[in-house]
Amino acid sequence: MVRADLKVGEAMSSQVKGVIRNGPVEVAEPIDLPEGTEVVVAPEVAGDEDGPVSPDDIARVLVVMQRLESLDIPDALAADLEAWERKVNRHGIDHADSGIGAMFR
Repeated sequence: MVRADLKVGEAMSSQVKGVIRNGPVEVAEPIDLPEGTEVVVAPEVAGDEDGPVSPDDIARVLVVMQRLESLDIPDALAADLEAWERKVNRHGIDHADSGIGAMFR
């Protein structure tokens, strides 16, 4: 059982595993939280160590990507962003030999 004696504004420090079943989240063990407590549910993301991405996963990602709307960036803002990107790239090129230690000085 996950025990949480929380005061208002405190965060629960442990994580609880669960599975979505027909909509609601089902947790593996009971959670002792007051009724109405708000929680954050974040899907567990598989890392690269799990092997290659399956064709089904690729197809799901492509479907989601096709639903994305493109950003409408005004020309002036786009020019500012491009100038900033060039500046950051130039800085990286100019300081590539200084190593990571230079970032912390």
